[in-house]
Amino acid sequence: MDILRYTQEHLEFKNRLRAFCEKEIIPFVDQWEKDHIVPKSAWKRMGEEGFLCTSLAKEYGGHGKDFLYSVIVAEELARTNHTGLAAPLHSDIVVPYIESYGSEEIKKKYLPGCASGDIITAVAMTEPGAGSDLASMTTTAVEKGEHVVINGAKTFITNGINSDLVVVAAKDPDVDNPHQAISLYLVEDGTPGFQKGRKLEKMGFHSQDTAELFFNDCTIPKTNRLGEKNAGFIMLMEKLQQERLVCAVMAQFAVELIVEVVTRYCMNTKDSMGKPYSKYQAINFELVEMAAKAKIGRTFMEKLVADHMEGKNVVMETCMAKYWHTDLAQEVAGRALDLIGEEATAERIMILRGWRDLRVLPIFAGTNEIMKMVVGKMMQL
Repeated sequence: MDILRYTQEHLEFKNRLRAFCEKEIIPFVDQWEKDHIVPKSAWKRMGEEGFLCTSLAKEYGGHGKDFLYSVIVAEELARTNHTGLAAPLHSDIVVPYIESYGSEEIKKKYLPGCASGDIITAVAMTEPGAGSDLASMTTTAVEKGEHVVINGAKTFITNGINSDLVVVAAKDPDVDNPHQAISLYLVEDGTPGFQKGRKLEKMGFHSQDTAELFFNDCTIPKTNRLGEKNAGFIMLMEKLQQERLVCAVMAQFAVELIVEVVTRYCMNTKDSMGKPYSKYQAINFELVEMAAKAKIGRTFMEKLVADHMEGKNVVMETCMAKYWHTDLAQEVAGRALDLIGEEATAERIMILRGWRDLRVLPIFAGTNEIMKMVVGKMMQL
């Protein structure tokens, strides 16, 4: 029995999205990689075709679909072999903060644009001196009357250049307990005091506009705060289950794509004697082992998706999945490069891009070491 039940509507959506990717995304990926950014027009087309914010309520311009649609989007985007059009981050990580914690006024103002592709979102938590440890952030937010003044810097922000709206985590300097000092605010592009820095040159994720963001007496309306003041840490924790599950889903689909590509390569490539690589026992065993791990990963991932859709608390399991799947993605990509050999170092070989891009997965959304610490505490070790 299948763990995830895809309806005919799901499958039609999947086929339509795959056709869209083949026409509107894949032919342009190499140029986007060179440009280190995806044009906003591509985001707009995603929105027009209904591929953004599939889970967002219809009353806010979304599609009111179940989480399986988000899984389908992640799978089909993985097959494009690039990371620049970061729709899962936008639709399934950032927008849920606005939908869950924004006022009715905020939701009506911003969410329709998020679904249509007119508004691209980002979340700004990481700082030059604060990564997985959110409590050590130094960006401050001081409420003055009906306004909030934000000062500080964020870095490694996905969609940083393209972003029209940023969820910013900032600390109340008058509160001593760092876990009780964080609030979340919405900052629009063009707000005085808000400046986007350079596009960061990175090992991978070349088509993704990862950037620095600076706030210098950036003044926004107090109504742009999400939820209650100083409740930001709790809100971030509440959303981490889905965020880490999304990371695991993305890593799993990358693993499956790499296994598919390297298996096809080894079956179709012959040595000087005319013998396919896959007929050699050592290579045969490698391919079998990778395929087995991909199957195991698929089962684990699908079970967590099903549990998450049923509203179960699987925080511990999603932390496990985040580190296990992202570590597996690195392992499989590395082994695939070994099997292909010297030719794999050529830019035309898609696995090289995947190998570069996958290296950061164990680091963002909480490092894999942090994931193990969280699991250890939950196991009362």
